[in-house]
Amino acid sequence: MKRSLITLPLTLILLESTIPLALAAPPRQPDKTEECELLIVGGGLSGSAAAYEALLAGRTVCLTEITDWVGGQISSQGTSALDEKATQRRLLFYPRGYLELRKRIEEHYGRLNPGKCWVSESCFFPYDGHKILFDILKDAAKKGDGKLKWFPATVIKELDISSDGKQIQSAIAIQHQPAKGAPPLNTLPLSRTMEDAYRYENSPQFDKTIIRFVPKKTAKSNQKPRPADWYVIEATETGELIGLADVPYRLGIDPRSFLEPSSSTETGDKFCTQGFTYTFAMEATEQPQPQTMPSFYPQYQPYYSYELPRLASFNLVFSYRRIFSAKPDQPLPGDYKQYPINPGDISMQNWTWGNDYRPGTSQDNLIYTREQLQETGQLNPGGWMGGLRTETLRRGEENALGFYYWLAKGTTDSQLGDNVKTPYPNLRFLSGLESPMGTAHGLSKYPYMREGRRIVGRPSYAEPEGFTVWEIDISRNNFRQEFYSQNLSPEEYRRLWATLSGLNAPLVIGGQISPEQVKPRSRSTIFPDSVGIGFYAIDFHPCMEKSPPEAPGNREREGTRKGQGGTFPFQVPLRAMIPQKIDNMLVAGKSIATSHTAAAAYRVHSFEWSVGAAAGTTADFALKNNVLPYELVDQLPSKEPQLEALQQRLEKNQNPVAFPNTSIFNQSWEEWK
Repeated sequence: MKRSLITLPLTLILLESTIPLALAAPPRQPDKTEECELLIVGGGLSGSAAAYEALLAGRTVCLTEITDWVGGQISSQGTSALDEKATQRRLLFYPRGYLELRKRIEEHYGRLNPGKCWVSESCFFPYDGHKILFDILKDAAKKGDGKLKWFPATVIKELDISSDGKQIQSAIAIQHQPAKGAPPLNTLPLSRTMEDAYRYENSPQFDKTIIRFVPKKTAKSNQKPRPADWYVIEATETGELIGLADVPYRLGIDPRSFLEPSSSTETGDKFCTQGFTYTFAMEATEQPQPQTMPSFYPQYQPYYSYELPRLASFNLVFSYRRIFSAKPDQPLPGDYKQYPINPGDISMQNWTWGNDYRPGTSQDNLIYTREQLQETGQLNPGGWMGGLRTETLRRGEENALGFYYWLAKGTTDSQLGDNVKTPYPNLRFLSGLESPMGTAHGLSKYPYMREGRRIVGRPSYAEPEGFTVWEIDISRNNFRQEFYSQNLSPEEYRRLWATLSGLNAPLVIGGQISPEQVKPRSRSTIFPDSVGIGFYAIDFHPCMEKSPPEAPGNREREGTRKGQGGTFPFQVPLRAMIPQKIDNMLVAGKSIATSHTAAAAYRVHSFEWSVGAAAGTTADFALKNNVLPYELVDQLPSKEPQLEALQQRLEKNQNPVAFPNTSIFNQSWEEWK
């Protein structure tokens, strides 16, 4: 089970200053052209799920990924601990591909939870997440007679969009590989390689292959023109194609309204997205190990904390996301603080007041806004460089490495005081290309992203500003606290309760029923165009008030956790996956049309798989039936026969679009805890 590990000094990893953003050189002619029926950009769980369903349907799939692993959260981002709600897990009510993934993890290790972690029923090695999932994709291609074209270490540089703005006609990508004499991929952290990856020209680090992706030619010469010759699925971790294609989207906190009543701001804040995390793995040892303090540690040390008194235990933190247990059959006590740590145990770290990095100002935000993209030239032809601030990536890398040192040697705690934290030096930081993260530096290949650009769906009579899934569509909150009556205008407060009242909305709006008389709704919104499912709490990792995030005395942005809490089981409406303007692009993953609050629930493993499965199935359905995805929903709430056919196909293929006993005939969903 264990592999040989190369341990490198922390100070070797990082960390020179990053290369300043520069204008890209003019493009070379493409080195090759690849034909696809589906171009899936992003090999995380949603992109892999889309590929899985399309391959089973016999499609030719081009799958690109900035790293060299599929799986996203379970592999390249290192969060290989499945986030699942107990009720959904008890019923094993998941899409078929996600169930296959769980099954193969169990078969690979002989148990579902080789780490005996307590945050999940399945914690495992990230490198196995990639291998298991890639085997699943290869088997799907074989079973469905599809064709998988896999393009690791590949980024999209340009999109060729038709003159009317409605179709992506082709895409230019850059694939990189080590230059002669250069170190292997994954030697340097992302902040040191990302900008190079987006430049056309070769470099001392990388040789580049320029690839042009185009629709697959049809076999029939006399075939009538189709509404779309292929589909492009946006499945990146930050909504990269959304920024590049310049379709309407949101970033950060939405303004407070009757739809998003718990928002911390009346005006919104596009710089305050949820924190991102560079994960890492560490091994417990028999004897104390030499621990070298990184030169940058004093800068980040004022940030680190166990956060809450009930969490102030190294044993609790270590076993939280333990991905390998040296004694898997050892009985465990009921108290997490008493969980034993055995030499050889390996833990993955993902901790809010630890390796989370939480910028929230215009000086340090990670994901560039549209205005910042314009200012940096990234919306100019050939100017796209990934849409991220690499300096913030670098600081996130340093923050993560500093957190390891704090766990081993630190004695301070920014939230609980200086008499709480004790050193635990019996640790080894795991690095090397054969280590759990598969990197020489030991950090995950890509940070775990909780939030990216989120599209605004298409306007309709009911949603004139564009479709969005809002806080009130999923939250279990009853909104009776004084905060809502005091912070919403009387009109907005009445509209909140009119929306929650269902069929009594006209009476609430008209004043015949007061908000106080409305019985709080005990279910989530039922969407007629549901194509997938999700169930998780609204879980925030808020941005910090000041820049930089690690500044002494800094604190979370006030009020950003107001909407945090339970949800009812929720659905994935097809309208949330269809961007404005472009007809042959579908959006999967965390970039669907959700609000900031709803996005905090629509981000975990099984949801990503569900929305990806819906995207792959919808693209195949649209190609097969010569229909554009928006045409499946443009007449709602009127009957949409083709939409119903798509939903029936999803259900037939064991990709559920609703949870059991959650229809309009089951008004109370309280049993779903």
